[in-house]
Amino acid sequence: MDAVPAELVAFAHRLADAAGEIQRRWFRRPVAVDTKADSSPVTIADREAEAVMRELIERHRPGDGLLGEEHGRARLEAEWVWVLDPIDGTKSFVCGRPLFATLIALLHQGRPVLGVIEQGILGERWIGARGRPTLLNGRPCRTRPCPTLEAAMLGCTSPQMFAEPAERAAFERVLGRVRQAIWGGDAYGAGLVALGGLDLVIEADLEAYDVLPLVPVIEGAGGILTDWQGRPPGLQSDQRMVIAGDRRVHRAALAALAVA
Repeated sequence: MDAVPAELVAFAHRLADAAGEIQRRWFRRPVAVDTKADSSPVTIADREAEAVMRELIERHRPGDGLLGEEHGRARLEAEWVWVLDPIDGTKSFVCGRPLFATLIALLHQGRPVLGVIEQGILGERWIGARGRPTLLNGRPCRTRPCPTLEAAMLGCTSPQMFAEPAERAAFERVLGRVRQAIWGGDAYGAGLVALGGLDLVIEADLEAYDVLPLVPVIEGAGGILTDWQGRPPGLQSDQRMVIAGDRRVHRAALAALAVA
């Protein structure tokens, strides 16, 4: 497959429209916050956003597979598999901070070929698809050149995600060399890399639905996303990721992390 068919790109937009509507319906309204088994929060907005996307997929593409954060998996052996994170950054959502996102990926034979980052409150949508440039609200966006760690602006959801001492030490080696760093944003940081606002994002403790939607967005903007060993992500990939807009700073970050 050279390029993702236009009808699949259009369908991804339709899914993002539906999820964005749910975001806006519940944002900055009182919602109950439940705690899942992994200690992460979940709300009715998370569950409804995934449910409406799954309903559209089951209705219009019933043979496709599904992997969602809130409602499980189905038909993962299918040629085409949709991966859904209804609200990446639920902590930001419940606090009223518009730096969360709905994430949508489409896998073809196990590889991410289409990805969406949907921020329905700010009205921002990144979409990347194989064979096409990444678009932000319909306009191409590109990463920016960054040759060294010393020149890089680093983003990270939270340093608390580096729970193991070796991981924390590795991250701090990078942190000690970059020009500046910011915290928070979850997948929104990946959108900023694609836009050329951030140069580097380093994360840990991620799941497939946190990562796979970002791959086509980053790659279509000229960047790179791998695990800490430089391997491309997949359904069973490492939970630690490096996102960079420039391959030179990506190589430097991997060398500085240098943890098994």
